[in-house]
Amino acid sequence: MVQQTLDTPDELIRFQLRTAVTMENDSLAALKELAAAAPSADIKKLFRHHADETEEQQENLTKVFEVLELRQSTAPSPSTKGISKQAASLLERSAPSLRDRVAVAAALGNEHYEIAAYNGLIISLSAVGASEAVALLQANLDQETHTSEELRKTLQALVS
Repeated sequence: MVQQTLDTPDELIRFQLRTAVTMENDSLAALKELAAAAPSADIKKLFRHHADETEEQQENLTKVFEVLELRQSTAPSPSTKGISKQAASLLERSAPSLRDRVAVAAALGNEHYEIAAYNGLIISLSAVGASEAVALLQANLDQETHTSEELRKTLQALVS
């Protein structure tokens, strides 16, 4: 059952961490769907590489729960579900010649959400001195930022 009210900063952080787990689970599922939908072998390879990184990010989140001595669980992530639904809708409507472009743009939108989520967690955990957790989340943020730039460049190349 999802906690209805968040009354303390610790409850908020715990909820955001649980949401991050769902976010990465949703991201992994979306990457597999986007790879299947993309016609280009290079785009498929890019998504498979990011799926491998996403699995590393999931491991880092598990470690964050351990260092904070919290039981790992999930919480809903309506944003990632919405991004995936939007991507599926656009892919369904798009001509095959546009599917790489649509898939990359959808992945880029997801990356931006993940970057925002990790920034929020890092700021909150830094404020309470959870440096080991911050380092793990920073590693995830660094990967997300790199992937975002890679996707941006790829999209730029596709539309040029």
